[in-house]
Amino acid sequence: MGQTKREIERKYDVAAAGELPDLTGVAGVAHVVHKGVVELDATYWDTPDQRLAASSVTLRHRTGGDDAGWHLKLPVALADGVRDEIHAPLSPEVPRALLGLVRSRVRGAELVPVVRLLSARELSHLVDAQGALLAEVSIDGVRAERLTGGVATAEWSEVEVELADDVDPALLDKVEKKLKKAGVKRAAAASKLERALAETAPRESLPQELPTKSTKSTKSDKKAGKREAVAEAVKEAVGDGTGTAGDHVLAYLRAQRDALVALDPDVRRDLPDSVHQMRVATRRMRSAFKSFGKVLDRTATDPVGDELKWLAGELGVDRDQEVLTERLTSRIAEVPRTLLLGPVRGRLRIWTVARRSGSRRRTVTVLDSKRYLALLESVDALLAAPPLRPAAAAPVTKALPKALLKDYRRLAARVEHAIELPPGEQRDVAMHEARKAAKRARYAGEAATPALGKPAGKFAKRMKAVQSVLGDHQDSVVARDALRTLAIQAHLAGETAFTWGLLYGQEEAAATDRERELPGVWAKASKAKLRSSLGG
Repeated sequence: MGQTKREIERKYDVAAAGELPDLTGVAGVAHVVHKGVVELDATYWDTPDQRLAASSVTLRHRTGGDDAGWHLKLPVALADGVRDEIHAPLSPEVPRALLGLVRSRVRGAELVPVVRLLSARELSHLVDAQGALLAEVSIDGVRAERLTGGVATAEWSEVEVELADDVDPALLDKVEKKLKKAGVKRAAAASKLERALAETAPRESLPQELPTKSTKSTKSDKKAGKREAVAEAVKEAVGDGTGTAGDHVLAYLRAQRDALVALDPDVRRDLPDSVHQMRVATRRMRSAFKSFGKVLDRTATDPVGDELKWLAGELGVDRDQEVLTERLTSRIAEVPRTLLLGPVRGRLRIWTVARRSGSRRRTVTVLDSKRYLALLESVDALLAAPPLRPAAAAPVTKALPKALLKDYRRLAARVEHAIELPPGEQRDVAMHEARKAAKRARYAGEAATPALGKPAGKFAKRMKAVQSVLGDHQDSVVARDALRTLAIQAHLAGETAFTWGLLYGQEEAAATDRERELPGVWAKASKAKLRSSLGG
């Protein structure tokens, strides 16, 4: 995959090179060490219609400096000036590993050189009293040459401050404060490429604005950042809830589509929780098609939903194994030493590695498939020409509550059916079906919250509580099946299966506890007051 580095930097505009204050006055900076001038030659690649630039992704081939090679920069959600930079060695063509990481955005389009940047970089190091590197500060004299869409050039100077590894990001704020006092302001463009594209664009395409990263947050929690980005995108699109149901649903679907595309490279890089988050995006989109069937024609959305179900299922091979392993590992950790008989941890490790390696290869193969690319294209086509039904023109306050109450009634029927059944396989199946209905109702509530406010938020919260009980029950069903397999493997290898049987019994007891808990949780979730607040 290549070397990956978390890049945290900020850019500033300057009238001419050399206009910088003395940064030794910044708290923690003992010395400014001048490192000389470096000549950099970078060619940026993109599709002819600039799909990477539109997503704040940059792909370049650069010579000069101490990191010559191919560089792919991927934005980190809701972070100011933070990007993951993946390096690959110099080669005539774009490296195969980097092509995979941009595939969800590029699709089948050709990658071509679009801009060449020639930079004279005057580099300095900010170091502490012990000589440890805190940040790199460069004054770049840049010349941009447009390589496609006409011939044009632009020149400017800028200051770039890049944080060293493991240094507190608060240092950037202190440096910026010093720069501001000297009249140096933050650059309007988030990157050199963005500025180059804007300043060398053909006159007929101006004004042209490329999306920039939000500077509202510097959260490092990527998982939370992704969720908040989706919610914010929906909220911005629907405003105060006075728009139409169609406006709201389409904004929600676009946010899920964007999350799906952005998570693709994370899954390929095997980042923590990425598979789960990508799977959630597919499920939210598919659930929205069903919950808001009065807004979007299901004869058009169902085929797309079927493909989303396929993708979620393929991703689930990896994710489900991860969840199951965590559950069994936790169970084993709680077993007293005197009852931990045989090579239990070792057998679980072997079993997990065998299943994990196969599922990992399968996931990447799916993302490289023509079927997956066709799914992305079909989602784009549907959102570009949405199959709106008459209810799409209705106010959100009228159409969305009806959709939530429809999902609620569907869930109620399934929960009540499961509760009536005696313990056993039939009840297990019924509770699993109720779990899927609870998840759909929860997603509908979360989708409607930006428009309907607290009532929808409370609805989603209570549906999540029901889903949690039902989900833990289903996890126990799956865990028991795995424990039986492990017990058989242990027995065939001449090992005692005692501990596996003990764990099986614990999972049976946990499932029974969830079955007893369900009626009370459901009674709380189905309060008439909540239904009336949604108009039911």
